[in-house]
Amino acid sequence: MLEEFLRDWRPEAVVEHDSMGPEQSRALANVLEVPAPVDELPPLWHWVHFLSWPPHSELGPDGHPLNGDFLPPVPDRRRMFAGGRMTIDEPLRLGTPAERTTELGDVTVKHGRSGEMAFVTERREFRQDGRLRITEETDYVYRSGETDTKSPGRLRPTDFPTSDAPWQRRFVGEPTRLFRFSALTANTHRIHYDEPYCREVEAYPGLVVHGPLLVLLMTELAREHGPLGSVSYRLRRPVFSGDPVLVCGDEDGAMSVRSDQLSAEASVTFSERR
Repeated sequence: MLEEFLRDWRPEAVVEHDSMGPEQSRALANVLEVPAPVDELPPLWHWVHFLSWPPHSELGPDGHPLNGDFLPPVPDRRRMFAGGRMTIDEPLRLGTPAERTTELGDVTVKHGRSGEMAFVTERREFRQDGRLRITEETDYVYRSGETDTKSPGRLRPTDFPTSDAPWQRRFVGEPTRLFRFSALTANTHRIHYDEPYCREVEAYPGLVVHGPLLVLLMTELAREHGPLGSVSYRLRRPVFSGDPVLVCGDEDGAMSVRSDQLSAEASVTFSERR
């Protein structure tokens, strides 16, 4: 069924600009509790730039925009952030205007135990001073309607997991941190700040920690050991507010976020500037 809606969907590429002012990065640094960048933007911190704020009347019941250049024409559309890849030729620099070009990548319909899912990849190129700085691909999963595989009453983890990984950091996604991250990334999806909606409509046991936040936790841990040249990541299972999780990594660039199960994983490479 989804293939019928997506057969003729081919949106045009979109070019956007951002002044790359330092205010957003300073705010993100406070949310992550790391030093604010002075010149170069850390990997994936461009997620707090090039923001879109559609009129309130153009949001759907779940808080997501009803329309957008790369939102597929799927009825009763539900979106999940699934993963992505990024290559850094040169870091973006604060205070230097940047250009982002977004185009549609792959579109694939797959059948799983929870029904049909459309996998949509958005490809982006970031330029400053006419030079290509970053190439990024982001994967989203869309379904039509809700899945019946969620378990709102499942037991939640109460203790931090253990690991032999040489790099470790504990994390708990409190509601205030999730709210601040939603604001910084212009993310209006109600699963991150409206707990009654999470339980009663989405059948989640609590607020959902943003997938991009989990990815940033992994790249920030890796960045403590050298500048990054590339990142590839995949989200496996949701993490909920209050769940104790462990962010792990090693010198080979194998990163993960774990609670009682594997929630996210990433592979990073270090730059020659290391």
